[in-house]
Amino acid sequence: MQITDKNIISISNRIKIYLEKISFPEYTFFSFYAILIGAAAGLAAVFFHLSIEFFNNIFFNRTKDGLYFLGAAAVILLPAIGMFIQYLMIYAAPEISKKRGVLEIIKSVALKSGYIPLRTTIFHFFAPVICIGSGGTVGPEGPAAQIGGGVASKLATILRFSDQRRRVFTAAGAGAAIAAIFNTPLGGVFFALEIVLLNDFRTPTFSALILASVTASAISRIFLGNESIFAFSVPHIGSYQYFYLFILLGLFCGFIAIIFLKYDDFSSNLFRKKILTKIPQWVVMIFVGLLVGISGYFYKDIFGIGYTGINNILSSSTTWQVVLILFGLKFLLVPLVLHSGGFGGTFAPSLFIGACAGYLFSIFVTELFGIYADPTTYILVGMGATLGGINSIPLTAILMIFEMTREYSFILPLMLSVIVSSTLVQIVIKGSYHLKKLEKQGFRLSSGKQEGILKSISVGAVMQSNPILVNRNSSLQKVVSKLMESTHHIIYTVDDDENLTGAISETQIRPLITEFDSLKESLIASDIADNRVLTIDKRQDLDYALKMLTKSDVDELPVVSGEQTNKVIGTISRHDILSTYSKESLKNDLAEGLTREIDLLKETKISRIADGYAIIERKPSHEFIGKTLAQLKLRNKFGLEVLMIKKSKPLFDEDENESKLIMPGHNYKIEADDILVLFGTEEKIINTKDW
Repeated sequence: MQITDKNIISISNRIKIYLEKISFPEYTFFSFYAILIGAAAGLAAVFFHLSIEFFNNIFFNRTKDGLYFLGAAAVILLPAIGMFIQYLMIYAAPEISKKRGVLEIIKSVALKSGYIPLRTTIFHFFAPVICIGSGGTVGPEGPAAQIGGGVASKLATILRFSDQRRRVFTAAGAGAAIAAIFNTPLGGVFFALEIVLLNDFRTPTFSALILASVTASAISRIFLGNESIFAFSVPHIGSYQYFYLFILLGLFCGFIAIIFLKYDDFSSNLFRKKILTKIPQWVVMIFVGLLVGISGYFYKDIFGIGYTGINNILSSSTTWQVVLILFGLKFLLVPLVLHSGGFGGTFAPSLFIGACAGYLFSIFVTELFGIYADPTTYILVGMGATLGGINSIPLTAILMIFEMTREYSFILPLMLSVIVSSTLVQIVIKGSYHLKKLEKQGFRLSSGKQEGILKSISVGAVMQSNPILVNRNSSLQKVVSKLMESTHHIIYTVDDDENLTGAISETQIRPLITEFDSLKESLIASDIADNRVLTIDKRQDLDYALKMLTKSDVDELPVVSGEQTNKVIGTISRHDILSTYSKESLKNDLAEGLTREIDLLKETKISRIADGYAIIERKPSHEFIGKTLAQLKLRNKFGLEVLMIKKSKPLFDEDENESKLIMPGHNYKIEADDILVLFGTEEKIINTKDW
């Protein structure tokens, strides 16, 4: 029997129907899927780790043996060969090659509901394997997160999760892969929270991350063992009177992180705007590979991820002069490899640079001030402080170092240095480094669900279109009469051309009531109106409107039709915004909770979900095609909400611009092959048969 997309979808639906009959609680399904995602991401990470070892053996044993005539100098060519292979991959798939690392995961989760094409995942599995396996001095964490997230995304698509649930599980897959690669379950959880989800600490998300990361870490321990990555003697933090030294170490590592990030930006601009525009990329990549090869020829700890080098520093088998050279080489080469075209991450290099910094700091303090600074303690703390500073992940850094070392005795100095380092970097860079890089690419992302909802709705879509307007020369009696007749608390004054001139609130009228009889004919609107009135363009979003209301400390703003006009066409209040937010949040939550029911709905079959309410799938009427949801006004005309829109799409279609199940915005334009998932009272639902 041939396996097709329809077969897989049918099997998926049958499983869902069977599970529905069992009537497990929703959280049980959620937990099961989180564990499934964690297991899949963990297996992918294990395979990724083993593949790096396999290709490392290919390059440094078999390929090196093939270059026997060069003797020990053969290692110089290995990174260059690896870089050339990566160039061929870039040449074969230029668009996919650009979608690399942690930034791509963030964009996928924030902008594409966690959708990652399978071919992107496959490409970014093999490219970093070649880079690291051939001696490229980068880390495995960025690619691992992308692989874990990609596997989770594909699995979520096969299981036909909603966009919101796929978003959560893609992030969980990325964190799970980190947990498996570093054997740090809590580190994986907070990696996903701090980086991928931009500090979104909502409970359901947190639960999924924990279950997935713990599962992936267990898978990793089964296949790769449970030994600590680093070997070291018991740390001695020394007397508490010298704790200020850890503050100084945090400042030192923070300064190193800032210089590294500035150098990374410089390298990126240098390659993108100058070098790669004048010199063929393959030449540049081979040259950078040779630089890595020459460095590794003299200092072999430069090759690859660098854990062996860190262990050599921890064992004090390396002199401070060599550590200083290793620090400089790693610092300089990592951005060169990545921005010339190599594939990898910066976590492991951050640990290496931090280990060197901590060791050098301990030697400096001991030799210069005569205070014994235990090298092991300062190396481990330096690793955490540099990791947290470079990657803007203080919590992840603390937990990862703790889990990787399994040593609790130095947790206080570790926390102190990491917080100092991360704070210093945040002050200088003014925000997360990853978000800054995304902003340079034109993406402005936020972790807040509220901001996401409010930014997606325009002021014009929810404004009250019946503002109270009076001519500025109107009498006080007319102003009071207008206010009494309306539910609004503010009246706006206009000139003879209908241009806004001021605003009058109830609080301004009240003091005049006691003398109303004597003032009603002598005072006019302009006498009591406040001329300092802020307006808002109808094209602005609700997030901007809420910020304006808060900043100006008013409850309502007049809405104008454009920046060049002062004609009031409506009003927007704090109540309008909060009411809209509540409705949209409820609709999103309802849509998320009904995902399985919607997947199983047959077109035109009514599914009752509560007393008097139901959902149904309907093809759009011919008159709907080509119109936006805002133009159709289904809520006003039919009393119905569009929860979701189903699109006909093959399961393995990798078109990123489509999704099997989408939550449309007001400006979504109805297409002929769309299927509307409608929510409303049973009476209104039944009436749709007349479409």
